[in-house]
Amino acid sequence: MRRRDLLARGALYTVLGLGLLVVVGPFLWAVLSSMKPEAEIRRIPATWWPEVFTLGNYRELLSRLDFPQAFANSAIVAVLTTLGNLAFCSLLGYALAKLRFPGKRALFLVVLGTLMVPSMVTFVPQFVMVSNLGLVNSYGGLILPFLATPFGVFLMRQYLLSIPDELIEAARVDGAGELRIFARVVMPLCGPALATLTILTFLASWNNFLWPLVVATTEDRYTLPVALALYSVGQNRIDYGLVLAGAVAVLLPVVIVFVLLQRHFLRGIATTGLK
Repeated sequence: MRRRDLLARGALYTVLGLGLLVVVGPFLWAVLSSMKPEAEIRRIPATWWPEVFTLGNYRELLSRLDFPQAFANSAIVAVLTTLGNLAFCSLLGYALAKLRFPGKRALFLVVLGTLMVPSMVTFVPQFVMVSNLGLVNSYGGLILPFLATPFGVFLMRQYLLSIPDELIEAARVDGAGELRIFARVVMPLCGPALATLTILTFLASWNNFLWPLVVATTEDRYTLPVALALYSVGQNRIDYGLVLAGAVAVLLPVVIVFVLLQRHFLRGIATTGLK
């Protein structure tokens, strides 16, 4: 039995190792290829390890486009969008999970129904509303439509259901108001759900391409994905070295956020929806 267990464990580790290689391999190739000359990137058959290491793609990335401005735009939009989701989705999730009011069930059904609507269906009406408000080519137009999402509300509501009602009732007996209960009792217990919402919202906002492409009309409002897409394509030619260098630059903030919050993220994914 012990030998059989060792063989089963070895087979499991082999499968997991191959899966890890499949997932990490493209990212590792992108990082290594960003340090290759353009001719070596286009070579067939392709090389895995660079024959000549160069940082020319990164220097060109900084010189060809206004990288600091595009990076700052992406950071501002992603951070403010994430903070808005943490605030508004938590508040609405708390109301749907712990408060009693007329129409609560109908409101939750609306949230669930909104989850099923493809984003492309609401894209044009959303742009018309932003345009009528005069928010085209502004941070407001890039941020406001995404300050609260149905998925964020659903995620927080499901997690808040797992918090015992007795804690909230005890705080109410002590005379605490709902906002104080929310801030002092509920939020300190929602670390895993908040970390999960932070990672998913930041990732979606940081990588968002289509909405900033339509709303941002001048270079000083381009986010990093839009700037890379517009400036890495020349006349009948794509600069793959610049694209890969930009991909690495876009990837790094997301990796940093995930590494910092991964423990809470995994716990939040595992526990959300238990009740």
